[in-house]
Amino acid sequence: QGQLAESGGGSVQAGGSLRLSCVASGLSISDYCMVWFRQAPGKQRHERLGVASINKDDTTTYADSVQGRFIISKDNAKNTLYLQMNSLTPDDTAMYYCAADSTYCGRWYGHPRHYWGQGTQVTVSS
Repeated sequence: QGQLAESGGGSVQAGGSLRLSCVASGLSISDYCMVWFRQAPGKQRHERLGVASINKDDTTTYADSVQGRFIISKDNAKNTLYLQMNSLTPDDTAMYYCAADSTYCGRWYGHPRHYWGQGTQVTVSS
């Protein structure tokens, strides 16, 4: 059974940067479409926002709110997904999750995913 494990979250001041990691086990991320989601405080699970995705061919997409600030990447040899977050604002405060699906590469939360991680908290103070 595959698993995803996020790390790298923490507390940072506005304008700062963080890099999140998502290590996969029991699956090869090269065979999956990978997405970073976030769930802001007070939001429900179904309101998770897909902030960035990377396809099997390394095509990336971003939510408008993070375009130009966040960079999604992956290292297939390390079986690890990354999210470089720059110019952070308090609006980026959320629990961040990585997810994997073998066929669906969109950022819409409503589509089921094969695997989800447990999340890593990011808090940005002003």
